[in-house]
Amino acid sequence: MTPAKPPAAVLRFLAHERRVMESLIRWVARRPHGVDGADAVFTHGRDQALTMYGFAFACVVETVAVSCLLSDRPAVHLAFLVVDVYTVLFVLGLHAASVTRPHVLAEGTLRVRQAAGVDIRVPLGQIASVRRETRFTHAKKDGELNLPIGSQTSVTLELTTPVDAPTFFGAPRPVTVIRLHADDPKALHDAVAQARTAPVPARGTPTSA
Repeated sequence: MTPAKPPAAVLRFLAHERRVMESLIRWVARRPHGVDGADAVFTHGRDQALTMYGFAFACVVETVAVSCLLSDRPAVHLAFLVVDVYTVLFVLGLHAASVTRPHVLAEGTLRVRQAAGVDIRVPLGQIASVRRETRFTHAKKDGELNLPIGSQTSVTLELTTPVDAPTFFGAPRPVTVIRLHADDPKALHDAVAQARTAPVPARGTPTSA
């Protein structure tokens, strides 16, 4: 009898954890993910850095405090130590994922990402408009996806037809409005606007060197 496969939700959760930890390695090695052959790359993790470092520091302080309190109970101490160390790595991994997984413009597609949980490919032909728009509040609405960094978004995409932006556990979520953030929102806006309006060479027409 073949063993039963884990539920899809469990597999997606484990895949997310793997991407978070992999991002730590990429961060240290300075090897961003998915940028080979890109026309343009747009980082978006800068404005959350202080917050994430603060969370990580608080977790370290808690780890030290708990270790002192449980020093006379080795088994419990070890269990809490493993959990606390993993929590610190996870917090740093989330920030590392934002740093190493930038938005990418390549081959007529804008790849929109946030940490290790969101990775959406938006064909430029489906973008009806792109505009710079700084927002610090984001009400949840059907058909809209908000991807704030440091509680803000700075670029809004409106689409002609929906793209699927699956939820964390994989449920389909069609959206026609995407709000995202970039460290340089003007560069992202200008690059997408220019790419949308750039003439497409006719088939067989040689391109200039």
